[in-house]
Amino acid sequence: MQHWLLFQKYTSVKHLVYIHLVNFLSVYTKDEKILWMERGKLPLYQDTNGKKILYIAGVALQVFPGDNFLALGKPTDHKLDLVSLIAGDFSTRNSDIFDVQVPTTGSIHIQPTDLTIAAWLHRLTIKDHNWQPIPDWGVESQTWIHSSIYNSLSIFTVQHAYARCVSLISLAKRDGWIEIVENGTDSQPLLSVSFIPWLDHWQKLRFYQPDEIHLLHLLVRTVDDLAFPHIQRSINWLAVAGKLSSAFENFWSHCPIWGYVKIHDLELAKARIGLLILTQVVLKYILEFKLGVTALSQL
Repeated sequence: MQHWLLFQKYTSVKHLVYIHLVNFLSVYTKDEKILWMERGKLPLYQDTNGKKILYIAGVALQVFPGDNFLALGKPTDHKLDLVSLIAGDFSTRNSDIFDVQVPTTGSIHIQPTDLTIAAWLHRLTIKDHNWQPIPDWGVESQTWIHSSIYNSLSIFTVQHAYARCVSLISLAKRDGWIEIVENGTDSQPLLSVSFIPWLDHWQKLRFYQPDEIHLLHLLVRTVDDLAFPHIQRSINWLAVAGKLSSAFENFWSHCPIWGYVKIHDLELAKARIGLLILTQVVLKYILEFKLGVTALSQL
């Protein structure tokens, strides 16, 4: 499959997992209680251990409880067997998109492949993109913060991280080793690139340093939260932006782009620039649409 097609409609990784899982279950049942009438409320959670991007679906045990799962053609009275049957069928149908496992807990663990994550990264950093975190369910009302905290240290920290991203990306453009297109106004540039080598020759993500992996995972989780309206209402977006800014600072401190890395591994350097671009995009959205603060490219 052409993985870049996966995110033409769905902006978040969790949204992609959710849609595939619900579409899969709908083959076997039309029960709206099972398919969750209120969209987005599937019991699907991202694992927070930070080692890999993993979603845990506590869905299988709720499907036809106490009944044989005849739709799969393999009747069983054992719920763990039922989970394995569901997960196995789901994995077979989506083997190039997800790695699926069933631990002893009876839940389904769904890990997007590196190709899938690369497609997601590409979607949010390609030139001329129209970034919309909630493509299907309507834009959630803005969560303005009180103007009195506009000049607070927390807001300044986020603004500084955003401006630093813009500055570093512009430096790469001036150096001429990465092609960047400006999609915004002179005062509010939105920088993106047409191609970033996210994957190596083995089709694995290039990232290996703990701080760049942590930043990637946090970006995935933040965009996930932006894509599910019922989750947004309980989120402290200033705290989210603060964590993202801190992760960016650690990334910038421990994952060099220029110097040795640029000379000896230019593709890794470009991939790290890609993380900067995505960080900038997400911070800009949170600042302007969740906190009601102008994202300044210079401080």
